[in-house]
Amino acid sequence: MIRPSAQLRAAIQRTTPPLLILLSAAMIILGKADQTMFESLRTNLTDDAAPALNALARPLDAAAALVDQVRGVVTMYQDNLRLAHENERLLQWQQIALKLSADNRELRGLLKSVPETAVSYMTARVIANSGGGYVRTVMVNGGTDRGLARGQAAIAGEGLVGRLTEVGSRAARVLLITDLNSRIPVVIEKAHANAVLAGDNSERPRLLYVGKPDTIKIGDRILTSGEGGVFPPGLPVGVVAALGPGEARVEPYVELSQLEYVLIVDYGLSGALPQPVPVAARPDRRSKPAAADEAGAR
Repeated sequence: MIRPSAQLRAAIQRTTPPLLILLSAAMIILGKADQTMFESLRTNLTDDAAPALNALARPLDAAAALVDQVRGVVTMYQDNLRLAHENERLLQWQQIALKLSADNRELRGLLKSVPETAVSYMTARVIANSGGGYVRTVMVNGGTDRGLARGQAAIAGEGLVGRLTEVGSRAARVLLITDLNSRIPVVIEKAHANAVLAGDNSERPRLLYVGKPDTIKIGDRILTSGEGGVFPPGLPVGVVAALGPGEARVEPYVELSQLEYVLIVDYGLSGALPQPVPVAARPDRRSKPAAADEAGAR
């Protein structure tokens, strides 16, 4: 036996499609018959729904604007991070470029200062600075394996730096003209007076044993005289910067505290320097008893 509810459901399913078709046909016929009425109806419905749609659109627009702002902030933050990294990399490259430019400029200055009387020369980098209260020396990355020898001159683009005093196989030490142990025969260019440039570990070495002390003036150029056979004549050293009672101070042409490269020049004069005395071998005390025993055994 079929239940009434099932019969009703079956009747609705059978009658619904035909009714919808009839309703659609009627609306089409009525719309064709009176378009003005339907347009007025649609307009009225649109006008009635407009406030509700406007009220719903405002929070949606606000939410969309908020999303756009959040997206913009996130994008701006990411762009700032990217620009910060790029700026950091550019600053690193800028420092490298400035360092290379300074090195290039200094090396160009060294090339211009190559003396014509040199037997040989080479460029060396300063790898250590022993500047202090008791010593004024620098260490360079060159030694006997590159042809360096004790007594060779070290110059920069502006003038004399010093000379090599200790030379190893891969490194050498340069005694600066401001060191306490530095003594260089010089000549005062305008006065044609000989003197000795003596370092005292200050920034400005002194002039000693000046032949014509009354003729010295501030600004006079100081050149090597070539006396003693250590340096050739005519190497620029500095200018007279201060005059005091009984002494004159010389400002070196080279900024010795900021050396990066030096030119090691061999003038063929290093043989004039006295060679260092070799350290005598100490007798081995432990070998004496053994030698005595050997002599007793004989």
